[in-house]
Amino acid sequence: MKRREFLLKSAAACAAAAAGGLPELTAAAKPNVVIIYADDAGYGDVGCYGATKIATPNIDRLAAQGRRFTNAHAPAATCTPSRYALLTGEYAWRKPGTNVLPGDARLIVDPSRTTLPAMMKAAGYVTSVVGKWHLGLGHGDLDWNGHIAPGPAEVGFDDSFIIPATGDRVPCVYVENGRVVNLDPADPISVSYTTPVGTEPTGRDHPELLRMGLTAGHDKTIVNGISRIGYMSGGVKARWSDEDMADTITRRAITFIEQHRSRPFFLYFATHDIHVPRVPHPRFTGRSGLGPRGDAILELDWSVGEITRSLDRLGLAGITVVIFTSDNGPVLDDGYADEAVERLNGHTPAGPLRGGKYSAFEAGTRVPFVVRWPGEVRRGTSDALVSQMDFLASLASLTGQTLTPEARRDSVDVWPALIGRTNTGRDHLVEQAGALSIIVGAWKYIEPRAGARIDAGTNIELGNDPGGQLYNLASDLGEKRNVIAQFPDIAKRLAAKLTASRAGAPDPSLFRAKEDRH
Repeated sequence: MKRREFLLKSAAACAAAAAGGLPELTAAAKPNVVIIYADDAGYGDVGCYGATKIATPNIDRLAAQGRRFTNAHAPAATCTPSRYALLTGEYAWRKPGTNVLPGDARLIVDPSRTTLPAMMKAAGYVTSVVGKWHLGLGHGDLDWNGHIAPGPAEVGFDDSFIIPATGDRVPCVYVENGRVVNLDPADPISVSYTTPVGTEPTGRDHPELLRMGLTAGHDKTIVNGISRIGYMSGGVKARWSDEDMADTITRRAITFIEQHRSRPFFLYFATHDIHVPRVPHPRFTGRSGLGPRGDAILELDWSVGEITRSLDRLGLAGITVVIFTSDNGPVLDDGYADEAVERLNGHTPAGPLRGGKYSAFEAGTRVPFVVRWPGEVRRGTSDALVSQMDFLASLASLTGQTLTPEARRDSVDVWPALIGRTNTGRDHLVEQAGALSIIVGAWKYIEPRAGARIDAGTNIELGNDPGGQLYNLASDLGEKRNVIAQFPDIAKRLAAKLTASRAGAPDPSLFRAKEDRH
């Protein structure tokens, strides 16, 4: 019996998940799962969330064929903690050392813990990560010229093809299943984030060699005419071409799908777009009218289209759950002079939201979030409160696995909401930026925090206020009116809930999604 036929006959079993009684499914009955994780894509950066100055037809098509969420969140307003929480189901702020990492950091995910890929692997899936990693590799003092471990394999991925950190950080190489791709042993790689290595020029000392100017930082070793964060020498044949990055990782993701089409697979496809440096392929250059950032959005949309068209071509679309979302909110000037601000042309990357990447305001973590599974996910729009951290518990529910409270940590089973059987998501959510904030129903409380109100480098409002803040998101989604003085009792209640959440053990009330009665 073909997998699609088996899946259709198993629909009743899948529906039982909403009632908490999902029976064990055979491997043949389990749908493939593809998570497409964009980088720095804001709530207003795509058409289905209101963008009018740029076209994203492939992402919009996913939304039209599936379910679009308007109250879905990345776990944090920056990339490393969001990626950590997505893979572990644990708030990153519970674990020291999970802030944005240098490119030579050690692996921050404990290989002994339950992770999303390990859970999917235990359910009979073949698992792969392709694209941006930024969770560290090795135990420290990593030798990039040998086998690189621990890494993706040790946390549950059968297959990996990764950008070790980010495009603006060295080393500027791909790592495939623990080995640097195309590395010449006669040209070994050295990396340092403290002292110079080798004799290659830096952006600080030789700005005349740069094809992209700088506004802040990013002034160390020059690779492909772009200076990066950190020092690197060697590995010349292994270095990526920035213009070809989207093509390279998208092609590699499609190859994984093609090779494993006959069995359930889990693909975590983490794009580099639209992170800096924004150097899209020449076929996208100038097409958006919004400069390199806009062109990178077109390239991101192209990658989404290539993945979904491959599923169509292989006859897998009907048996594949596709989730599209982003690791945090938008940023314009993030260190390179690429005219992201000057060429906005009326485009609003955050949409109706306040703030952006790095910010405690909603634009920091409220991101595009679309789920498609033809015939199973009900089409439409949902305002259920959900988090990417919930993938662990929700996909465990889908695949018929039981997680212990310790294994699921802060992850909530919101699978019924993701497929549209209910519009009820999680009870509350803690958002991570510089300050922590908590959402309960319509209310959002941002804890008191001193410090700059606006980040000098990016010009983003950080959400810092020594007096604390309270907003009613139902009537004030843009967080224009701080009503903490008018509703001190509500602020006190939410502050207490935030304190309880950060005190240690995960909140037992999170083990099921329920309506807020506030």
